[in-house]
Amino acid sequence: MNAFNRLILLIVSLLLLAVPVLLLLINFGVIPADLIDQYTGYRTAVQTLGDLSASTFTTGVRTVITVVGALVALIALLLLLRELTFGRRVSRSTVMDNTPGRETIITANAVKTLVESAAREVGAESPSTSLASEDDSYVVYTGIQVPPSDNYTELAARARENIRRVLRDQGVPVKDIEVTVRGIAL
Repeated sequence: MNAFNRLILLIVSLLLLAVPVLLLLINFGVIPADLIDQYTGYRTAVQTLGDLSASTFTTGVRTVITVVGALVALIALLLLLRELTFGRRVSRSTVMDNTPGRETIITANAVKTLVESAAREVGAESPSTSLASEDDSYVVYTGIQVPPSDNYTELAARARENIRRVLRDQGVPVKDIEVTVRGIAL
């Protein structure tokens, strides 16, 4: 995940946490409202929102506000979903050899490149790979496209075996390999 997406998610998360917490603290009298208003100006914002009425907007303005709000919500949701791994522990690197003086670590990007090259070797097109980590071994998820003249299951099986062979030859610890056919290459 790149830094821009993380920054946006951090800002959204802080706003979603800080605003309700501050309002609750003000409501229960823990923090004086004047102190918070002095630093944030929230009373002006609340007053402005209170002065707005749906009848003051034309249908066109309401439509634009709805579309912009939906787009902002959709972008925030997409950024959040890209950040989540849904239970898979994503690995950045794995130790291949722990012998003192011969320590070897392979990065996830190197493994992805090996996997995608191995899939292309057997005829798969547009391979994309994601990795998870279990017990110091990789779990490889690869999506491929199949040329129109090729057999789906045969190519997926060949790609899986070639990926397993290439990773084994390089000494990369692998727990499981899953190859999914995403469709026909055009």
